[in-house]
Amino acid sequence: MSKVKIGTVQMSCVADKATNLAKAIEQVKVAAEKGAQIICLQELFTSLYFCDEENYDNFVLAEAIPGPSTDALSKVAAEYQVVIIASLFEKRAQGLYHNTTAVIDADGTYLGKYRKMHIPDDPGFYEKFYFTPGDLGYKVFKTKFAKIGILICWDQWYPEAARITALMGAELLFYPTAIGWALTQDAGTNEEQYNAWQTIQRSHAIANGIPVVSVNRVGIEAGVRFWGGSFIANPFGALVYKASHEDEETVVTEVDLNQSDYYRSHWPFLRDRRIDSYESITKRFIDEE
Repeated sequence: MSKVKIGTVQMSCVADKATNLAKAIEQVKVAAEKGAQIICLQELFTSLYFCDEENYDNFVLAEAIPGPSTDALSKVAAEYQVVIIASLFEKRAQGLYHNTTAVIDADGTYLGKYRKMHIPDDPGFYEKFYFTPGDLGYKVFKTKFAKIGILICWDQWYPEAARITALMGAELLFYPTAIGWALTQDAGTNEEQYNAWQTIQRSHAIANGIPVVSVNRVGIEAGVRFWGGSFIANPFGALVYKASHEDEETVVTEVDLNQSDYYRSHWPFLRDRRIDSYESITKRFIDEE
């Protein structure tokens, strides 16, 4: 398909998982009724962002994938004939957990999962306490409407992840996200951080010649104001949609996948890659001799 309609669900969350799942399902239906074909939910949408603290009690929030949430979403996907991208807290085994996104095709089929590769550990974002780094590698999923790549939040700062996923044939790159500002920060710092976050992802669109879709949450949780600002960039980094920083928004945006061929032909970054010179990229750091 050339043109695909993307549904983005930017929402706030509460402590109760069932309430959040029901809210997300309702917004999936809203997006589908607006014509969406692929619908992306934000990172860890079934709960509050629990990684603000290191608390063993939060492990009860995890679930199997596939499991209860994917089962519920699969029914909706089949009913409305939409692809759903669902970011969940995965319990893989006793004592083994991942930050994982499931992909459900438009007939309700569970296509598989991507496990977050880059795990942050910062004040208010103690993800290393909860999540084992992904071990499935980078993933591309062939859905009814497009071949899509999924990365998750902290992955978005790493051009290597976007490049590899694009080289695997992704026609669209999705980033379910949970990121915000500390309530104690000044406005200038807030603006600088948001602009950096948006810019790095738009640069992935430019460098790889594919649209990028980033979906963040909103609301205040544990001293953090999640900054929303979900957006879609075209294959040359131009914004075709940008959400507010405060409001919940369920929006459908059409993207033209044929634009990738145009931009890749006129700006042939893939053609001119010097793959014979990149072996050093696998080093942690290159020390001077």
